[in-house]
Amino acid sequence: MSMSLREAIKSAAAEGRALGHFNVSDSVALRAVAEAAGELQVPVLIGVSEGEREFLGVRQIAALVRSLREAGRPVFLNADHTHSLEKIREAVEAGFDAVLLDGGKLSLEENIAKTREVVEYVRSVSPETIVEGELGYIGSSSAMLAELPPDAALRPEELTSAEQAEEFVRTTGVDLLSPAVGNIHGMLRNAPNPALDIPRIKAIRDRAGVPLVLHGGSGISDADISAAVRSGMAIVHINTELRRAWRTGLERGLAAAPEEVAPYKIYPDALRAMKEVVSAKLRLFGG
Repeated sequence: MSMSLREAIKSAAAEGRALGHFNVSDSVALRAVAEAAGELQVPVLIGVSEGEREFLGVRQIAALVRSLREAGRPVFLNADHTHSLEKIREAVEAGFDAVLLDGGKLSLEENIAKTREVVEYVRSVSPETIVEGELGYIGSSSAMLAELPPDAALRPEELTSAEQAEEFVRTTGVDLLSPAVGNIHGMLRNAPNPALDIPRIKAIRDRAGVPLVLHGGSGISDADISAAVRSGMAIVHINTELRRAWRTGLERGLAAAPEEVAPYKIYPDALRAMKEVVSAKLRLFGG
């Protein structure tokens, strides 16, 4: 594959679209994402958090994504929501295309210090690897929620400001920035997710000078997603909607064949359900 992730992000931004970022926990979800992106002929990011990496294996998921790339698929791999330099190092050594140091719950000063340490390390050993920083806490669970995450930044004074974003990028040197702009991780069960602050996104993009990443894309209205992409969001994360589709599809497969014990005969319903979600999101993001 000749295109790098850096080139894919730049190309998407120039064309007014965003890359889709989908977290996976198993090979079925990985196949669903890769197939949907392949059918639409767009690049895509696979995300694995620390917990997802622990389950899949750091080097194992890197090898799976590498095999897809060797087959000509423009699929990239991100070490999502990483909380220590040690875990960043594991991902870089395994060949991940991007890493995220999640300091969203830290003070601005501590977040800057830890993120700058990561940037300096990555630049010294793997300059082509993209480093993302997170500014503002938006919750931590990609799950179906009964209520808004405690301590999540939702009031205007709690959201990331353009001034903070500019300082953070300037002092850390990150390639990508994930701000708090009304987004949350997870989806509310009985209500729509909060609306995004679209003017804030544009102001942050203008001042920060780097592409932005929208975390917590599940549950956000299509109109808000489209407006966010137009305002500077270069990557949009989806996890909870994919997990929900996995469970719904798996339950459907089990109900259709209650005596079946061969996993590969049960999984197709989950695969189809996840592909539908990924395809719809990629079209929404401009693919």
